[in-house]
Amino acid sequence: MSRTTRLFDLMQLLRHHRCPVSGQVLAETLGVSLRTLYRDIADLKAIGAQIDGEPGLGYVLQPDFMLPPLMFSSEEVEALALGLMWVERRADRELAAAATEVLAKVSAVLPRQLHPRLEDQALLVGPGWDKPQAVPLRDLRQAIREERKLQISYHDEAGRASTRVIWPVSLTFFESSRILAAWCELRHDYRHFRADRIAAATPLPEHYPRRRYLLRREWLATLPSPAHS
Repeated sequence: MSRTTRLFDLMQLLRHHRCPVSGQVLAETLGVSLRTLYRDIADLKAIGAQIDGEPGLGYVLQPDFMLPPLMFSSEEVEALALGLMWVERRADRELAAAATEVLAKVSAVLPRQLHPRLEDQALLVGPGWDKPQAVPLRDLRQAIREERKLQISYHDEAGRASTRVIWPVSLTFFESSRILAAWCELRHDYRHFRADRIAAATPLPEHYPRRRYLLRREWLATLPSPAHS
């Protein structure tokens, strides 16, 4: 395997992992030594790849939003188009606009014979359940991205109001709601907040004390497994 191919494979492997993955796992998957793996990661960083992590903690590739020159199958193009159409219809205004831009960029680099698959109207996204939201989803996404604490005013299902400081870790898009998962300083535990019940949200100057990927791992461990749900 050439060095160029190995670096490309390493980038692709990192793209498949949203959480940090150990150097040992990466090296074994690629069939190289740890020393070679560390050198390749350093080489990728030197040419601009945003890879966070270090030996012993694992590595994660920050999204660079650059599409490598790959050939897509018809099914892959349909999956890409359907996913982006879903974001256009169901996400907040900023993400919807970004999805439209991505579709345009993908269209620009696709071979001409695959354009009909991208523009085919056989796969559609139906209307969702829109609910008024006092706090824009982009503000919640920004707090997650910046790993910043939020002070929120929240109304539960019974209409009871509370003020809480939370550490937001994930925003889940369901058909009928948007759920913000966060560590709640009031309850000293992970809690779920419906976005349409958040009356106000103020970003605080403090970042939460641990990295989000660690908090997300803890939060996921609190969820019931599919076999018990």
